[in-house]
Amino acid sequence: MSQRPAFRGHIRLYRPGDVDALIDIFRASVRQVARRDYSQEQVLAWAPDEIDRTDWAEQYAGRPAWVAEIDGALVGFSDLEPDGHLDMMFVHPDHQGRGVASALLAEVESSARHQGIDCLHTEASITAKPFFERRGFHLLAPQTVSIRGQRFINYRMEKVLGLP
Repeated sequence: MSQRPAFRGHIRLYRPGDVDALIDIFRASVRQVARRDYSQEQVLAWAPDEIDRTDWAEQYAGRPAWVAEIDGALVGFSDLEPDGHLDMMFVHPDHQGRGVASALLAEVESSARHQGIDCLHTEASITAKPFFERRGFHLLAPQTVSIRGQRFINYRMEKVLGLP
């Protein structure tokens, strides 16, 4: 079994000036990576041309979030809500399979433990489900959600965090 390469960058806390890069990463990831599991209509509903940057800026001002940087460029991001909900984790398509998401998840888990959060939960896309399974999340239930008139299947998943 081949081993994935180690992440060759660093993880830092989100800064307000990162919001446009996060939107770009999100849009590129959904449109280029998730499209293998979702229709074109679903992908465009999920990651439309027009995304309200003010909403994103407000969202990330109110919760811990991390970005992955390689050579000064943002290549991925994730966040953590106070109840242990991991809302978003996206990696730019050009950096998939390079340990970026694993490094981000390690940071999220470390922060959760530090905050006394003992369980993470997320709604993983069809595309992301195998990643989360490999990292100890288990399936709670498949679900169908609606976004901008399109119905999507995703998976409610959770991971009980052990001691560090």
